[in-house]
Amino acid sequence: MARRNEELSLLLENIAKLLALKSESPFRIRAYEEAARSISAMAEDIEDLHRAGRLTDIAGVGSSIGAKLGEYLDTGRSSYYEGLKREVSVEAADLLDVPSIGPARAKLVHERLGISTVAELERAAREHRLQGLPGFGEKLEDRIAREAARVAQRTGRMLLGMALPAAEEVVRLLRDRPAVLEINPAGSIRRMKETIGDIDLLVASNRPGEVMDAFTTLPIAREVLARGPTRSSILTRDNLQIDLRVIKPDEYGSALQYFTGSKDHNIALRQVAINRGWKLSEYGLFDAAGKRLAGRTEEEVYRALGMDWMPPELRESRGELEAALGHQLPDLVALKAVRGDLHVHSDWSDGYDPPERMVEAAIARGYQYLALTDHSRSLGVAGGLSIERVRQQRRLVDQLNQRYAPFRVLHGTEVDILPSGDLDYPDDVLAQFDLVAASVHSAFGQPRERMTERILRALRNPYVAVLSHPTGRLLLRRPEYEVDVEAVLQAAAQQGVALEVDGQPDRLDLNDLWARRARDVGVLLVCNSDAHSARQLELVRYAVATARRGWVEPRTVLNTLPIKRLLAHLSRRGRKRRAA
Repeated sequence: MARRNEELSLLLENIAKLLALKSESPFRIRAYEEAARSISAMAEDIEDLHRAGRLTDIAGVGSSIGAKLGEYLDTGRSSYYEGLKREVSVEAADLLDVPSIGPARAKLVHERLGISTVAELERAAREHRLQGLPGFGEKLEDRIAREAARVAQRTGRMLLGMALPAAEEVVRLLRDRPAVLEINPAGSIRRMKETIGDIDLLVASNRPGEVMDAFTTLPIAREVLARGPTRSSILTRDNLQIDLRVIKPDEYGSALQYFTGSKDHNIALRQVAINRGWKLSEYGLFDAAGKRLAGRTEEEVYRALGMDWMPPELRESRGELEAALGHQLPDLVALKAVRGDLHVHSDWSDGYDPPERMVEAAIARGYQYLALTDHSRSLGVAGGLSIERVRQQRRLVDQLNQRYAPFRVLHGTEVDILPSGDLDYPDDVLAQFDLVAASVHSAFGQPRERMTERILRALRNPYVAVLSHPTGRLLLRRPEYEVDVEAVLQAAAQQGVALEVDGQPDRLDLNDLWARRARDVGVLLVCNSDAHSARQLELVRYAVATARRGWVEPRTVLNTLPIKRLLAHLSRRGRKRRAA
């Protein structure tokens, strides 16, 4: 289905919902619903029909609905829909997404209990506040609670670190099935966005029934939410909804490109096709005569349009199409290029595993080095190290280097930047570390000017090599603190301090946009896991993915250097700054 078809179908569905809440004629409501279904099901692009003056050729679309569609296609807005939104609670309309809530029940819970959102509805059902309403019994309330939870999960956002492993588990379980020719996650998961809406997978197959059988009977499936000939949904044991769609092999590449997105990337790519007199959709690339030019693979589609294939992480309409047309796409950093991790914690502070276990896990990953960066003394809640314990840990690091040679263990610290801008250890202690990473862990509410100067002061310390999780955000929980990131980048470039891309799924800090800006102004980045256990060393993958979304190449990432060059860099940088 073309993107505009989907957009117009949703518009009509929303109008039908608002009309239902107004208790309008069922015939009128049904007319909009039927027109929406017709547009959703048709293969022809609705924009082509509009240009040809044939909107009323669509089943269920008369002159009135056709005029509303035409207005939206011409202007990007619908005066009728906007008028309805002013008359009816749009939030209450969202309740109609819950299967057991029809218009009458939606009005009732909104008027009696003030409920306007799916989240409020779920909470009311869990608290047994619906049973007191006319027509609401215990069984209906329980069903509404379950259905509202599913809708909230589907329409909400989740961390990439939650969504990607779930998608990859389904891929692992299905990829060797005979009917599965290819299988990939799609959407924002494939683009490695920091938060995810829906978990979507695409399968190439000539035997969709077998694929649906395999998918809906997976051992991780707790419940089958929907089963169709080419599309099904399951609820996993972790209460995650996963949707799977089967595509014909000849259309798989164009479908994967389309459903990967982003929307803006697809719009721009479709314009490239239009400029050549062609048509691009999820079904393939076609010339003016309707002959298929490409569609089996993504590479085939992009190549037919005169451009290089681009990694999904770049597909955000930020100049990637122009770069692909000019054969100037960046050679993005890859996970295999990372030679070591420069931010990990052990059980000496707030980590779970002892240093020996962290080192062995790093060796198992093929790393050349690992920096132990336990917390500094002021972070008492995290078991920060006193100066005496720093000296004890140094002796342990020396022993580990003898035991695990030629692997190199760097003795580091994640030193707190205090509210004043001072560091949590004096310079004579900092001088003893192989690597000093500075971080803000307190006083997040400082004004922008004060927070910025606090960080800039830390960057001027000659022993600081890395600024960790530079903006302090926790995704879906805590926003960035107020700081002039551009000023921080400029100072980091001047002082030779690297900025971290933290791989913890709720951090991913720096984000992709600032990582790209850091690259552009000549700041080195570090892709770290911020691991608090041996298992968490794998989180570096999310740091690398974020850097890739920022167009970052290996030469910009400090921990792609082999150990000798890394040590030389740290020594050179330190001598130069101390001399200054």
